[in-house]
Amino acid sequence: MRLLRLPLLLIVLFGASSSPALAEPRDVLRDCQALLARAAQPAPADKPSDADITRCRQVVRDWTLRDSRMLVDEQGRPLR
Repeated sequence: MRLLRLPLLLIVLFGASSSPALAEPRDVLRDCQALLARAAQPAPADKPSDADITRCRQVVRDWTLRDSRMLVDEQGRPLR
């Protein structure tokens, strides 16, 4: 039983480390912007699902609202 735990543990750890839920927030925003750009093309070959499009629109909306409330950038410098 102990021999089966190690491969299972490695699979779980690898899956968790590559999960999009653990991606950096800016990376999620960039991925969503790219997905929305692909979806806006006339006849995309790899059309994203409606659920992905809706989720990405929400991510972009949230970032827009977040950025509008920020007084400093990521390095702490004033934006205005």
